Amino acid sequence: MRRRPLLHTSYGQDMALLDTPAKRRWTLALLAVALLLPYVLVDEMLSLLATAYVAAIGAVGLNIVTGYAGQVSLGHAFFLAIGAYTAAAISGDPDGRVIGLGVTSMLVWLPAAGLAAALAGLLVAPLAVRLRGLYLAVVTLGLVFLGEHVFKEWDHLTGGPGVGRPAAVPELFGVRFDQAGPLGSREQQLYLLMLVLLAVFALGARNLARSRVGRAFAAVRDRDIAAAVMGVDLARYKALAFAISSFYAGCAGALLYTVAGFFDPGSFNLLLSVQFIAMVLIGGVATVSGAIAGALFITLLPRLTRELPALAPFISGDITRTPNVFQVETVLYGLLIIVFLVFEPRGLFGIWVRIRNYWKSWPFSY
Repeated sequence: MRRRPLLHTSYGQDMALLDTPAKRRWTLALLAVALLLPYVLVDEMLSLLATAYVAAIGAVGLNIVTGYAGQVSLGHAFFLAIGAYTAAAISGDPDGRVIGLGVTSMLVWLPAAGLAAALAGLLVAPLAVRLRGLYLAVVTLGLVFLGEHVFKEWDHLTGGPGVGRPAAVPELFGVRFDQAGPLGSREQQLYLLMLVLLAVFALGARNLARSRVGRAFAAVRDRDIAAAVMGVDLARYKALAFAISSFYAGCAGALLYTVAGFFDPGSFNLLLSVQFIAMVLIGGVATVSGAIAGALFITLLPRLTRELPALAPFISGDITRTPNVFQVETVLYGLLIIVFLVFEPRGLFGIWVRIRNYWKSWPFSY
């Protein structure tokens, strides 16, 4: 007798990473397309996509604490900054004008950046045990302003506002990815590096969500009092959620400006935190693929708004005039968040689910 298709007959099948043939085929197809892109697209688009992949790592991290564990955090830019400056300090020139240790290997500065941010997350975690909802959001928002002040004043580390410092050097096994090398041009090498790192971090987050820890996060998110009654240690799992999320943010911050090669303290402001919140809400809360889709959408959005002056002459490309494309971008972030929360709370992932269910049930409407 033939088995019914897509019918899970064991707990292992239900918890599989890719539990249907369609998911396996789509995943392989997307990876194949992504690997072919560096040999098709121009360098400008490759740099933009490399930045989007790094942003996706940070968005996946924010989704762990906000989407899976239900702890609202508006301080993501603070943890990104810690990771960026930790990596830059370890990788920087020892004889330069700012702090530098001269260790350029990514095997050293990337985990160090994540661990430094995770430690900062653990320091904030006790507040998450006592606070929740809007109160926790306000506290984490305060971290952004605190970080802005500290990093602007700490010139010896950051280089100071408007001056900045070089980003970490992306070197692995003796290969400099910020230069032309065995994998192609500078942009092609950086693109492939960020794609591989995104795949690693996304796989880690997906496995975390399927584990006992991920189920504990979901219990805390859905009803923390009921979770505590069932034996879930709220303090432990809330702290763990912040630590893991901060680790992802630290790694993303370390990688974020390796594409541009330079950054300054003004890069880590409230708008950056809002952008990451938008990535999670627009992409889809509590889904890894949704966070990646949201990061791609938000990162590529400025590339589209730059074309607005040609289509709408009253919008200026000059920052000194009003309205300009930069103001339009800021408005769009808030507008898109509102639209998705009202009309499609599950974000881009929810739209994909609707489309998938429609074709699976066609021609029936139920």
